Amino acid sequence: MNEPTRIRAPELPDNLEWFNTDQPLTLASQRGKVVLLDFWTYCCINCMHVLPDLRYLEDKYPDTLTVIGIHSPKFENERVAGQVQKAINRHGIRHPVANDPRFQLWRAYGIKAWPSIIFIDPEGYVVGILRGEGRRQQLDDLVRKHIEMAAEKGVLSPSPMPSSPRPEPEGVLRFPGKILATRNMLYIADSGHHRVLETYHDGRVRRVFGSGTAGLLDGNETAAMFNNPQGMTLVGDFLYVADTDNHAIRRIHLKSGDVMTLAGDGSQGRYVADSFREPLEASLNSPWDLTYHESNLYIAMAGQHQLWRMNLNHLGIERCAGSGREDIVDGAAHGACFAQPSGITNLDGTLYIADAETSAIRTYNINAETVDTLVGKGLFDFGDRDGVGTEARLQHPLGVAVDRERNALWVADTFNSKIKRIDLQTREVSKFKFGVQLDEPGGLYLFRDKLFIANTNAHQIVLLDLSSRMAQVVNVREDD
Repeated sequence: MNEPTRIRAPELPDNLEWFNTDQPLTLASQRGKVVLLDFWTYCCINCMHVLPDLRYLEDKYPDTLTVIGIHSPKFENERVAGQVQKAINRHGIRHPVANDPRFQLWRAYGIKAWPSIIFIDPEGYVVGILRGEGRRQQLDDLVRKHIEMAAEKGVLSPSPMPSSPRPEPEGVLRFPGKILATRNMLYIADSGHHRVLETYHDGRVRRVFGSGTAGLLDGNETAAMFNNPQGMTLVGDFLYVADTDNHAIRRIHLKSGDVMTLAGDGSQGRYVADSFREPLEASLNSPWDLTYHESNLYIAMAGQHQLWRMNLNHLGIERCAGSGREDIVDGAAHGACFAQPSGITNLDGTLYIADAETSAIRTYNINAETVDTLVGKGLFDFGDRDGVGTEARLQHPLGVAVDRERNALWVADTFNSKIKRIDLQTREVSKFKFGVQLDEPGGLYLFRDKLFIANTNAHQIVLLDLSSRMAQVVNVREDD
């Protein structure tokens, strides 16, 4: 019987731009170790979900496994090296990453979709491709098997993988994601520090919720732990938080400072059920933002492209819109499609949703249970163009705020690093220019004429006065 033909892994081209390493890598230099090529793009929630699995494997096999990220960008903004570096730091990626904006390796390896992992054995041959997320156990079994086989054949050559990160400058904020304002206070999701800050409007920190270390732990103020908290909404004395990487909904009692988990068991769920009577037993999937209407929390469930609803009286939690298929489809709520909904707000029973992967702004009518599209056309239709309705183009928006007085929406047009205004009567989309440079703003919140903007990649909060168009950076500080 003939041995099956083995395919040598195509070598990495020498014209790629590298991160987290002092010099370009070659597959030949990694011979004697298992190599995983992770084809990803930093906007993609499924790609984000793969990263903890890769980190687990890197920790388990530090000398016999090499992980190399092959960044194959979807959006124009993701082609920019500086933005890729920011994403690497935001996601805490330690392994080497090569930026491949011309998709050379994508074509060489026959990749069809993000995320995909190419498995290469210690002799440099392709074993196969694993598509999609949720492959930790399968990868672990394969890595262990091929390490054992290589050891038996005498071809295993362990060596540590040196890492050369370029960290962000130290500061009070690290990649703030979302923001919420009241008459006297700002609440900032200091996402990169895994905490929520309560500050005065001038930026002076009053209280901190979360220890600053990633984890899932209830407790008072800094005794509690979050993991990449994002969206927030305020109901009475309670601040509700979408604790994204914990796949949980948390609640902060603002009078006592106690943090409590309301929903989520800490693990990522993947379409396991459409409703849960016991929210603490629910496996949620990257909840990214929250809003409130008539006793219900509405949740932008980015990880499975849906809207969910949690009743705060009886605490049941259920899907209310979105089939789970990643697309842009309007109509009856349960058959409609979203694509990584990442921002949500409410005006009189109509929810407005920043649907990031379709570069769209969608609506959900709570009473009619229908979904419509204000701006956006498809998964690969994006840009930076003013216009009316679906003629306009955005690029991966993450935040949205409603402006009742002006009958408008304000949009954090994240990958265009701009703020856009949508007239709710005419559906006209227009840029709003002012004097502070933005860098991938991830959230915004309107209080009267003050538009607070989480300028995520600049580690800043920007205050924009809409009446004067004057803008300033808020001096967020922890006074001794």
